[in-house]
Amino acid sequence: MAPPGPARRRRAWAGACLLAFAAVVATPRARAGECGADPRQRLDWIDQRLQRTAGDARLWAWAWGLGIGASGVASLAAVPFVAPSDRVDWYTSAGTAAIGVLPFLFSPLRAPADAPRLHAAVAALPPSDRDAACALLAQAESTLIENARNQRDQQRWWFHAGNLAFNTGVLLFLGLGFHHWTSGIINGAAGAAVGEAIIFTQPTSSIRDAAENAPAR
Repeated sequence: MAPPGPARRRRAWAGACLLAFAAVVATPRARAGECGADPRQRLDWIDQRLQRTAGDARLWAWAWGLGIGASGVASLAAVPFVAPSDRVDWYTSAGTAAIGVLPFLFSPLRAPADAPRLHAAVAALPPSDRDAACALLAQAESTLIENARNQRDQQRWWFHAGNLAFNTGVLLFLGLGFHHWTSGIINGAAGAAVGEAIIFTQPTSSIRDAAENAPAR
C-alpha cells in the first residue's frame, strides 16, 4: 500500500489537534458540572453541619472531662478521712480519673478544630468566584469525610477492648496487690461503665452527614 499523501497527513494532523483542543476545553466544563449549579449551597450546608458537630463535640468533651476530673478531686479530698489502709483505694480512684481525662487532651475529636477553619474560609470566599467556591467545596467535602472517619475510628472495637483491659487491671491491682477485692470490683466496674458511656455518647453526626445525599445543587 502506498504511504498516505501530504494532504491526508495534514487532515489527520488537523483532526488530532481538534480532538486535543476539544478535550482541553471540555475538562473544565466537566469539572464545573461535577461542582454543581450552586456550590455555595453545598458549602453552606457542610459548614453548618460541621459547626453543629463541633458544638456537640465540645459539650461532650467538657462535660465528661469536668465530671471525671471532679470525681478525681473528690477521691483525693476523701483521703484524710479514711483509714490509712484504705487510702490506696482512693488514690487509685483519683489516678484512674486523671488517666481518664487524658484522651480528651491528646486524642480529641477533629470537628472542634476543623469547623472554625472551614467557617472562616467560607466567610472569606468572594461571592462571584465560582472556581474558588468549587475548590473550597472539594476541601470541605474532604474535611467532612475525614471527620466521619475520625468519629468512626473513636468507636472501634479496640477502644472498648482497651477500656475493659484497663479497668480489669485496676481491679487486679487492688485485689491482688492489696487484697481489696471489693474496692477493686467497685473501681473496675465503675470505670468500665463510665468508659463505655463515654464511647457510646460520643457525637457521630458527621458519619450520617457524610453518608447523606447532598442537597439539590
